[in-house]
Amino acid sequence: MKKTNFDRYLEDQMKDPEFTVRFKHAGEAWDVALQIAALREQAGLSQKDLAKILKTSQQQVSRLESPNYEGHSLSALRRVAEALHAKVRVIFEPEKKRAGMRVAESGVTYYPKRSKAKQT
Repeated sequence: MKKTNFDRYLEDQMKDPEFTVRFKHAGEAWDVALQIAALREQAGLSQKDLAKILKTSQQQVSRLESPNYEGHSLSALRRVAEALHAKVRVIFEPEKKRAGMRVAESGVTYYPKRSKAKQT
């Protein structure tokens, strides 16, 4: 497939580490916004309807559905999910596997320190 001017521009911009981070974060916010809007629409609700259920304003629902908004709290997402009969699932994925790294130690026994007063 032939590269467009935008493809070349984006490829060039992605060489800048700061741009890359901002670009990835924007994608995450976009995903959240699209999911909220899709669930709301599947439920047959307008932003105003959802706002009434959540006891908030239509502007706040609009903000939650905006790909530019990155202030989603877990509690707010839970309230939205409950209102839309959905569940929130947050997944942390490692950027890439690293040899020898462990999430937690296994097979290690820890002993409490003895206080100096009792060591006689």
